[in-house]
Amino acid sequence: MGYSVQVGAFAMPDNASSLMRELESKGLGAYYFRDRDGLYKVRFGDFPHRESADQRAARLASRGVLQEYFVVDPETYPAARMQQEGPAYVRQELADTARNFLGTSYQWGGTSEREGFDCSGLTMAVYRHNGLNLPRVAAKQYRSGRPVSRSALQKGDLVFFDTKNRGVPSHVGLYIGDGRFVHASTSGSEVTTDHLSHSFFRSHYLGARTYL
Repeated sequence: MGYSVQVGAFAMPDNASSLMRELESKGLGAYYFRDRDGLYKVRFGDFPHRESADQRAARLASRGVLQEYFVVDPETYPAARMQQEGPAYVRQELADTARNFLGTSYQWGGTSEREGFDCSGLTMAVYRHNGLNLPRVAAKQYRSGRPVSRSALQKGDLVFFDTKNRGVPSHVGLYIGDGRFVHASTSGSEVTTDHLSHSFFRSHYLGARTYL
């Protein structure tokens, strides 16, 4: 990930989701997240330079779309410290970020729900929040990663399911260790954890992908 812009500080996720969708409509690749202070905030963009990020945000602010904002330096992302800290550090950060969404109502909406839009919106947000770009929908996430066997799963890997029995991924979660994964199960539902050994997920398990 390059430079991004952070905006908003909302007590309710619906307000963050509304701003995210407005930015998404402008092709800005937005997502929202629950920060350590408990407030919901929005980030958008993947800009090559600080100047281009600041200029785009300033234009949006002049139109009343944004109020206060700041530019996020890519050096602050955990991915930027991977060479120094090692992949295990980034994997733990991915798992911790996913856990921070637990209990929140995560929804993306739109017309791509059949491709795993809500669940893949969550995994995309977790990855981008750690400085790693990831495609938006589950099918593309599945194609872009490297296959990993179930026995070799590590924290931060994505696990995919064919819940519609069509031979393609329709649901995705982020593996956090000990056979468990974090996922947004249905549109608007709370983010939760489940176990791969659960009969439903065991019977619909399609495969896993790693990106590190």
